[in-house]
Amino acid sequence: MRSLFWRILATFWLAIALAAGLAILLGRALNQDAWILSRHPALQEFPQQWVELYEQQGATAAQLLLEKHKRNYRIDVQVLDENGQRLVKGTFPSRAAAFEARHGTEHRLPWRRLTSEYNSPASGENYLFIYRIPHGELTAWHRNSLLWPLSVLGIALVVLTLFSLLLTLSITRPLNRLRGAVHDLGQTAYQQNSLARLSARQDELGLLAKDFNRMGERLQGLIASQRQLLRDVSHELRSPLARLRIALALAERAEHDERGRLWPRLKQECDRLEELISEILALARLDADPGAPQPIDLAGMIGKLQADMPLTAPEQKLQIQLDPGLLVNGWPEMLERAMDNLLRNALRFNPVDQPIIISAQRQGEGVILSVRDHGPGVDSEHLPQLGTPFFRAPGQSSSGHGLGLAIARRTAQRHGGELQLANHPDGGFVASLSLPQWQATA
Repeated sequence: MRSLFWRILATFWLAIALAAGLAILLGRALNQDAWILSRHPALQEFPQQWVELYEQQGATAAQLLLEKHKRNYRIDVQVLDENGQRLVKGTFPSRAAAFEARHGTEHRLPWRRLTSEYNSPASGENYLFIYRIPHGELTAWHRNSLLWPLSVLGIALVVLTLFSLLLTLSITRPLNRLRGAVHDLGQTAYQQNSLARLSARQDELGLLAKDFNRMGERLQGLIASQRQLLRDVSHELRSPLARLRIALALAERAEHDERGRLWPRLKQECDRLEELISEILALARLDADPGAPQPIDLAGMIGKLQADMPLTAPEQKLQIQLDPGLLVNGWPEMLERAMDNLLRNALRFNPVDQPIIISAQRQGEGVILSVRDHGPGVDSEHLPQLGTPFFRAPGQSSSGHGLGLAIARRTAQRHGGELQLANHPDGGFVASLSLPQWQATA
């Protein structure tokens, strides 16, 4: 993966290296003979001045100019004619000349040797000027000249600005796309393909775009499910309210004796409405913060369900299959409510001559809690839809509100597990909660 960290680091060091390389190349260019001869203040107009003085006042005056020039600029000068003969003594010592002749091609000399020719417009003679500039003097001139630092600064600014611009655009453009996606998500107009190109990047921004896509998909799914739930709740509440209104209208018109027969029906509709509202609230509370999880003793929870069984369905039998010492991490009331819903769902369809089987068994590092009845089961084509709020399989529309399995599924997900629904191979229906087993922390 191409990390954004390494991209920024590489861009930073590449910009520095490029700026340094260009500065070195500029230094080499500024150190060329032609550049020095045309820009150094001690060399620009000197040949013209010396030749005019030499031709007008003679060799003595010309020699004095060379000596003065050396005192002012520390530059040795020799002047030769067309035949290579010295016109004046010059300022370059003979010992230095001999040393240069012996070691000029083998050792780095302590001075820089430059040559230039000058043609006198008055006499037409050609003059050869030989300059020997100490390296220290040349370095000081480069250092004191504004051209060198300004050129280096200009190169650094141009290179760093270019690389900074490219790096900034590579970061701000994806961030702008993410900002637009956040705005669209807030307006519920988010499109999954809006970050397709960005999510293809192999860096942190690409990973962020992928995570944002998953988050957007999840949020859109939650919004859609909440809207669907609201529509389903409205639809489900309308039926008992309509029946209550009809019953009340009949009671208002009925005689005193007939009203007595209508009260049980009114009470039944109120109980159904209360039960429906209770299940809706239980489903909604699953999305709230239930507090810190705690270890749940499955044996105690199942024992409580077994103790309550004779009160709710005394004609039914309950069979328990429990591995000892099972604990899961979660919220006891929430899990007990889910198991109670699964048990009540089984009670609706289980024949009285067959027991309902509740089992809790270890499976790898998890626990399987299952409730099995011996009823008719569910058509396989409807199994994937079970657990959807307010969905009831055909033939079961008169029993329940379609929220029990939805509560159990949401509870399993809240505990880090899942709800598994299937027809048992030997007949009947089995609903299982697959949950992670509690692990004691050190």
